[in-house]
Amino acid sequence: MISRDPALEADERVAEARSHGADEELDRSLRPKRLADFVNQEQVTEQLEVFIEAARRRGEPLDHVLLAGPPGLGKTSLAHIIAVELEAEIVQTAGPALERKADVAAFLTALEPGSVFFIDEIHRLGRAIEETLYPAMEDRRLPVVLGQGAGARTVTLDLPPFTLVGATTRTGLLTTPLRDRFGLCHRLEHYDAEHLARIARRSARILGVEIEVAGERAIAARSRGTPRVANRLLRRVRDFADVRAAGVITGEIANEALGMLEVDEAGLDRADRTLLEAIGRKFSGGPVGLSTLAASLDEEPDTVEDVYEPYLLQQGLIKRTPRGRVLTERGFSHIGIEVPERAASLF
Repeated sequence: MISRDPALEADERVAEARSHGADEELDRSLRPKRLADFVNQEQVTEQLEVFIEAARRRGEPLDHVLLAGPPGLGKTSLAHIIAVELEAEIVQTAGPALERKADVAAFLTALEPGSVFFIDEIHRLGRAIEETLYPAMEDRRLPVVLGQGAGARTVTLDLPPFTLVGATTRTGLLTTPLRDRFGLCHRLEHYDAEHLARIARRSARILGVEIEVAGERAIAARSRGTPRVANRLLRRVRDFADVRAAGVITGEIANEALGMLEVDEAGLDRADRTLLEAIGRKFSGGPVGLSTLAASLDEEPDTVEDVYEPYLLQQGLIKRTPRGRVLTERGFSHIGIEVPERAASLF
């Protein structure tokens, strides 16, 4: 076993942390700052524009907003945009971080009048925390229990007017009482290639990199309908263009870079194709149970179900049946093998 210098390992961890922090900072710089900059989701942005302007004219806080949809579509960006458009301070946290009632009380009592309180992954709030939010959302009041046992008493604190913005990727996990307390509920949908190309163009301008139309389209076509993926691919293609080309992202350079990253024309990476090939080749197209499939991939079942499968299902490459996962005709075609006769009977 080769021993390593602890100081060297520490330096590597620091470098990795700095790199991760730099990527997060870069992600924030690419986010749209105003509703006018937010591409796609016109129905959502038009409604928000009207409601925000109405709230500003009346001098009232915006009604509480729930933003739902798959990861990477701009829920966090919209929360920050709402605060900018309201000219208000934003206070941000996440559902898993609020473990006790005191955590919620600390945030709510520290809010400035008119502030936006943003809770990401709001579906992961505990039931006791949810119940603490009910009177705060409806009446701007926060009951606090002082003491214990027979000597306990409840003191109600008045809260400043505020707007709660919740973001969730799992609307079905929200309880009905919590969901019904949001006056504005919006769902973000996946983006088409045209809008993703516009996002790639805007991000390239912010990054100071020259990109041709063919390069925009190549990145957009492989971005899974998700702006976050488009920006991630753009950064990697930019690196490739800086090293292998003159720093200009052409269609040819973009395709070459994405090929090196093993991202194909449908936006699938190596892990996605490995899953398809496991069903198609090892299990003759299925059906195969989730635990068996996960074991064959050396992955956890939750990872297969929550990370890999949603996009493959959305693209019609696999389907779930009561007996297990099955590869579709489109899935067989994508990995370049013929549909076995036994599998054909499942379609």
